[in-house]
Amino acid sequence: MNIDSYILTLIVFLPVVTAVVILFLRNDNPQSIRAVGFVGAVLTFVASLHLPTYFNAGQSGYQFECNIPWIPQFGTRYHVGVDGISLLLILLTTLLTPLVIVSSWNDVKDKVKGYLVCLLLLETGMLGVFVSLDLVLFYVFWEAMLVPMYLLIGVWGGPRRIYAAVKFFLYTMFGSVLMLVAIIALYFSYTNDQGQHSFDLVTLIQRHSLAGPSAMLAFAAFALAFAIKVPMFPFHTWLPDAHVEAPTAGSVILAGVLLKMGTYGFLRFCLPLFPEAALHFAPLISILAIIGIIYGALVAMAQTDIKKLVAYSSVSHLGFVMLGMFAFNMQGMSGSLIQMINHGLSTGALFLIVGMIYERRHTRQIADFGGLAKVVPIFTVFFLIVTLSSIGLPGLNGFVGEFLILLGTFKVNPCYALLGTSGVVLGAAYMLRMFRSVMFGPLQKEENSHLKDLSLREICVLVPVLACIFWIGVYPKWFFAVMDRSVYEVESIMQKAQGRTPAKYSQDRVASYESNGRRRPTDSRQLRETASRLYGPPAGIAGRTDAYRRPLWTGGGR
Repeated sequence: MNIDSYILTLIVFLPVVTAVVILFLRNDNPQSIRAVGFVGAVLTFVASLHLPTYFNAGQSGYQFECNIPWIPQFGTRYHVGVDGISLLLILLTTLLTPLVIVSSWNDVKDKVKGYLVCLLLLETGMLGVFVSLDLVLFYVFWEAMLVPMYLLIGVWGGPRRIYAAVKFFLYTMFGSVLMLVAIIALYFSYTNDQGQHSFDLVTLIQRHSLAGPSAMLAFAAFALAFAIKVPMFPFHTWLPDAHVEAPTAGSVILAGVLLKMGTYGFLRFCLPLFPEAALHFAPLISILAIIGIIYGALVAMAQTDIKKLVAYSSVSHLGFVMLGMFAFNMQGMSGSLIQMINHGLSTGALFLIVGMIYERRHTRQIADFGGLAKVVPIFTVFFLIVTLSSIGLPGLNGFVGEFLILLGTFKVNPCYALLGTSGVVLGAAYMLRMFRSVMFGPLQKEENSHLKDLSLREICVLVPVLACIFWIGVYPKWFFAVMDRSVYEVESIMQKAQGRTPAKYSQDRVASYESNGRRRPTDSRQLRETASRLYGPPAGIAGRTDAYRRPLWTGGGR
C-alpha cells in the first residue's frame, strides 16, 4: 500500500478517532481524558511530519493526492492533496493543537470530555479545509468546524459567551450560504465531453468555466465568505467578542488557524478560479486592507483589556496579509503566506501568555498590572520575545513577512506601501506601550507581588512556538523553498489575466523530472549555466535555482 495516497486521510481523521476513544472514557478521571487527547494530537503532528519529509518542492500541482468517488451521481469526489501553500498551514494546525491542550491542562475543570472532543473535532475541520480539492468536500469541512468552535465559546467562554458564540456563528454562516450558491453555479458552468458536471477544483481552474458578470458575482460570493473569516474591515466586529469570551485554547486556535482559513480561501480559490474578477476587485480589497491595518492598530491602542488589544491587533496584521496577496507578485504573495504562519505563531503565543497571566490574577485590565518583571522574570523574557516578534523586529519572524509584503506592494503601488508602513509604526507603539505598562514601573497592586513564575509545563508550551519564531526570523529559506512553486503558479494565472507572459519557473529551465517529479538532472551545473545564458535569471525567484539540489529540510527541494 502506498502511504502517500492515504497519509492525508490519516492526518485529517486521526483527531476524530481520538475523540471517539475519549467518548468511551469515564468522566470521573479527567487526567486520563486529557492524556488521551494530548496523545492523539501529538500523533497527528507526528503523522503530519511525513509531508515535509517527502514533499517535492520542485514538483508542480498537488502531492499526496487521494482522489476516489464519493457521490458519483453528482460529480462529487473525495479529492484531497497538498501543495506548498497548504502544507505550511497543516503543520501550523497540528503544532498548535497539542500545545493548547497542554496549556489548558489545569484550566478547564468542568466538562473536560466535551472540551477535548470539541478541540479534536475542530482540528479535523481545519485540516479538512486545507487539504480539500473538491468544492463540496471543502464546504463540508468549512461548515463542520463551526459547531465545535461555537461550543468552545458558548460552553467554556466568559460571561458574554452566548452572545459572542451566536454572533460568530451567524456571521460565518451568512457568508457560507452565499459561497454555496457560487459553488453550485461553478458546478453547472462546467460540462465535460460526456455531459457531466464537476466540483473538482483542479478541473475548474484549468477550464475557467465562469467569465464576465457571472464570474464577478461568484468571486464576490466567495470573497464575502472569506472576508468575514479573515476578518477584513468592515466585517471584523465579531472577532473581538469571540476572542474576549473564548477560553484561552479557543482564542489561540481562532487566531492561529481559523482566521487563516479566510486568507487561505482567497489564495486557493478566489485568485485561481476568478483571476479577471480578482484584478477588477483588487483596488477595493487593497483599500479595505489598508483601512483594516490602520483602524485595527488605532483601536488596539485605545484598549484597556490586554486580550481585546491582541484581538484588534489581528485585524491590523491580517490586513497586511490581504495587502500583499493582492499585489499579485511573488514577493507580495510569498510574504502574505509566510505572514499567515507568523501571525499564527506570534498572536497564538500572545493569547497563551495572556491566558497564563489571567489564571494567576483573574483580570486582563492593563491598569491592574505593573512591575511584574521583578516578580516573574522568566515570564517577562518570553513575553518580550513574543511582543518583539509581533511588531516585526528584524531577526524574528514578523519582519520577514512584513518586509516582503511591503516590497511586493511597493512594486505595484508605492502609496499603498507607504500607508501600510504606518501600521508597522502604530503596531510597535501599542504593543510596546502595553508591555511597558504590564511589566515595568512600580507594583500597582499588592496581589502582583505574590505571582508565581512560569511552570515547567507552561515553558514547554511556549518553547516550540519561540523556536519557530527564531527559525523563520533567522533562516526562512526552507519555508520559501516549500511555497515557491505553488505561489509561482498562482502568480502565473494572474499574469495571464493581466495579458502578460509569465516568466518560466527556474526549475523548469534547469531540470527535467520524471513523471513522479523526483529525478535530478545528471549534470545540474551544466543545465543551470545553459539556462542562465539562454534565459537570464528567472523573474521573481532569481538566485534560487541551486536550492533544489539539497534536501528539503536544509532549504531546498528533493
